[in-house]
Amino acid sequence: MVTGYYTAAQIRDAEAATGDLLSGGVLMARAANAVAAQVSAELRERTGGVYGRRVLLVVGAGNNGGDALYAGVRLRRRGVRVDALLLDPDHAHGAGLAAFRSAGGRVSATVPDGLDIAVDAVVGLGGRGPLRPPAAEVFARIADTGAAVLSVDLPSGVDPDTGVVNTPSVRADVCVTFGAPRLAHLLAAPACGRVVVADIGIPVPAAQVTSPSDAEVAALWPLPGPGDDKYSQGVVGVIAGSAVFPGAAVLATSAAVAATSGMTRYVGPAVDEVLAKSPEVVAASTVADAGRVQAWAIGPGIGTGEQAHDLLADVLGTDLPTLVDADGLTVLARAPELLADRTAPTLLTPHAGEFARLAGAEPGPDRLSAVRGLAERLGVTVLLKGRITLVADPDGRVSGNDAESSWAATAGAGDVLTGIAGSLLAAGLPARSAGVCAARVHARAAALASGGAPISAAALRDAVAPTLRRLLDLRE
Repeated sequence: MVTGYYTAAQIRDAEAATGDLLSGGVLMARAANAVAAQVSAELRERTGGVYGRRVLLVVGAGNNGGDALYAGVRLRRRGVRVDALLLDPDHAHGAGLAAFRSAGGRVSATVPDGLDIAVDAVVGLGGRGPLRPPAAEVFARIADTGAAVLSVDLPSGVDPDTGVVNTPSVRADVCVTFGAPRLAHLLAAPACGRVVVADIGIPVPAAQVTSPSDAEVAALWPLPGPGDDKYSQGVVGVIAGSAVFPGAAVLATSAAVAATSGMTRYVGPAVDEVLAKSPEVVAASTVADAGRVQAWAIGPGIGTGEQAHDLLADVLGTDLPTLVDADGLTVLARAPELLADRTAPTLLTPHAGEFARLAGAEPGPDRLSAVRGLAERLGVTVLLKGRITLVADPDGRVSGNDAESSWAATAGAGDVLTGIAGSLLAAGLPARSAGVCAARVHARAAALASGGAPISAAALRDAVAPTLRRLLDLRE
């Protein structure tokens, strides 16, 4: 199923809508139960038990600290030795602190020896900016102990809406959040660790930012049916490569062949190289001679001169879905009028440098706002590449993919993504779905090819088919 991600304001509004559940402390009690349950689960997994283990609550002001203090009460009842380090004693949650002390919890000014888990309850959802020096010193000492860190809601020092990871900030092994994930759980996924969402009974609206599960990607992936032929499954035309960069054409076309069961056509000067790798590709020297296609993928290695401009103008002048990448984006940055009056699905796939050429500025730390802004301004779908890939439609809806590794950061990997996403456009997937599904398979293929070591783009490409076989096992 799709996971939705929410702003801090949306979560606060959802909590306020519960009325007495919020004002009467029911939501806090449920949150505390969830934190205590997850701490117990982590202790069992990491140490083999719960009783007698040592937990430190690092408590800031407000309700985030209250969640942790009440969780400490529940952990004390299970025989856990629980200390609370109060960063702002005068503003700690009063009722929670009293209950904690009554349960035998100990207030400490230092990080204890023999620590198993530290609970980060410094700022949570309302936090902005880096950790203050006292908190930073505490977490530096915790890091020296080797104890795991569980953050309540979000790692302190991580912005909830932009995902900016400030310096210093907490890096969590696991986050326990309530009701629904926050934007930062996607945008700053490496800092958040594993995210556990506890249902505490708050209603959330339909999400504008989502990420598909592997099962949903599998369900969306086009497969041949009894009535299909090579044309009905989608024909993608790839315009890529040059005499100088024939490899871009080889990678893009062979990735397209691996991704779907339709047909791949190729236009460009690297015909011999393309056919040597993928003899099933149908090659032509010009767009006019290419034959029927359902979508175009253009850009990798085509150059940035007048000929490339003319090719891009020809393709964007059609009413066919089109993906533009690499050199095509550089050309488009100089000639954005090529997108004027275009109504067919259009997917741009820039990395940060190409994004800057298109937008006139780097994406910056707020990548979500940046990609939304460019998609709205150009009236097309924009896929901003990165460890967290974001795919934005002009209406503000965004799909994200956490690659969970950076093995795809290798020369030519973008050409592979072009082929995969282009083939999905040809099969009829909407641009945003094609982009995020391609990004997921691309990331999974990189991880499979790597096995923990650096890889080439060719190795990534070769892992697309086995990755799809694994993924499609999830299809119902």
